[in-house]
Amino acid sequence: MAHDDVPFWKRKSLEQMTKSEWESVCDGCGKCCLVKLEDADNSARTYFTDVGCRLLDGETCGCRDYPNRTAEVPDCVRLTPRNVKKIVWLPPTCGYRLLADGKELYWWHPLVSGDPETVHTAGISVRGRVKASEEDVPDDQLEDWIVSWPVRIPKAARRKPKR
Repeated sequence: MAHDDVPFWKRKSLEQMTKSEWESVCDGCGKCCLVKLEDADNSARTYFTDVGCRLLDGETCGCRDYPNRTAEVPDCVRLTPRNVKKIVWLPPTCGYRLLADGKELYWWHPLVSGDPETVHTAGISVRGRVKASEEDVPDDQLEDWIVSWPVRIPKAARRKPKR
């Protein structure tokens, strides 16, 4: 296979990617925009909730103000090639996490499928699953919103559907 026939994410490290290539590694699932709780006794243990960041659009799974997100939401984490391996709460399906760990992207990833809707049809995204905004749930009630689905990989997402 000629060098140019190999997709950029297979021939470049995360550090070598252009800004647009880096941005395209995001599958658009929205899971990183869910409110998470860290176990006070075990910092490696993170609990996801079905509460979204105030800028998360639960249907498009995108940020309502992506260019200004870190100014609008002070605890918004900007992923970089340097910090992606250190962030323990990235879901197991995250394109950044997979590539940083030397793994393949799943069939439903838009870079592989060519279709940004496959992340939703495979059941990976937060579409239709965000139950509240962080603006509506007090911090002391977040434990009541803990869910396990963001760290699970649905069976349908593990294998490419037959056509």
